[in-house]
Amino acid sequence: MKQIVSARDVEVLLQQGGSLSSLPGDAILTPSARDLVRSHQGGRSTGSADLNSLSGAVAKVETGNISAASSAAELEAFFNTAEMHDLKEQICDMGRRMWQRAYVDGNGGNIAIRVADDLALCTPTLVSKGFMKPEDMALVDLDGNQKAGLKKRTSEILMHLQIMKTVPRAKATAHCHPPHATAYAVAGVEPPTCMIPEIEVFVGKVPIAPYRTPGTPEMGKLVADLAEKHNTILMGNHGAVSWSHLNVEDAYFKMEILEAYCRTIWVASQLGEPLKTMNPEQLQDLLKIKQTLGIPDPRFGLKECELCDNNEFRAGVSCDVPAKPTPTSAAASDSNVESIVKAVTDQIMANLQR
Repeated sequence: MKQIVSARDVEVLLQQGGSLSSLPGDAILTPSARDLVRSHQGGRSTGSADLNSLSGAVAKVETGNISAASSAAELEAFFNTAEMHDLKEQICDMGRRMWQRAYVDGNGGNIAIRVADDLALCTPTLVSKGFMKPEDMALVDLDGNQKAGLKKRTSEILMHLQIMKTVPRAKATAHCHPPHATAYAVAGVEPPTCMIPEIEVFVGKVPIAPYRTPGTPEMGKLVADLAEKHNTILMGNHGAVSWSHLNVEDAYFKMEILEAYCRTIWVASQLGEPLKTMNPEQLQDLLKIKQTLGIPDPRFGLKECELCDNNEFRAGVSCDVPAKPTPTSAAASDSNVESIVKAVTDQIMANLQR
């Protein structure tokens, strides 16, 4: 029977001063083991264990029954399947896109993909999203316990996992700090609606979760509480997080859409003209498209005026149907007028008595 070699086997061998040439020439390397061997070889031959002489076949594992309760050996084998390697590559690709577009700085941001009912693949801590490698990824259960991976999982994984627990259909999550979107989060201003079709269809209304220390259960809960009705959420004084029912690229797309929208609205608000909005009927058309795509939106079923209610947006955009004065405000106005009349009358009477 051929020997299966994992990345951990290769790392232990090298740490103990062993040589890759000691590996059988017909050994089966997992994808991450192949990456590690290739990195160590640096293009040099290593005898019988040269990468080209190894079969490179991937260890097989029954993935249908895998769970957090599976044995350590089963989880390690699952973590090193070809399918998992492909997902790791996808995470690295999304991380590079985030970094290239300046959505993350330093080691900020994190990404996760649900790979079983109670397991998720995620990015490591303290690694730039622009320079991650497949072997950097970690496997965790939905409570945040690490099950596989050489590097420690991201410290903010609890937020991603709480979204997955709250929204079982969430397959992937992405968190980063896009500058213009984060500016709204710092100012505490929700981006207005009814202005650009793309964000209405793929994202929609973007709420702001109150600030809590990153990585804490409290932060995760505040975000998760909004995740059932919103696939993209601003985090007060922090950044943004999104989830997708499709894949990790779709979760990342929502960040591009949000950031482009926030930047456009910010630029448009500097032009000195009131921002133009689509009417409620036009928004209804977009919401119908959105429903066919299976994307959540809390505005399904709202009245026409409520669909484009931007009263809190600082650029001055308001609902097409203005709110009627409340009886309380009208009564208060009448009371003020009466007080002024009484004061003037008292002053006149006082002057006549002199």
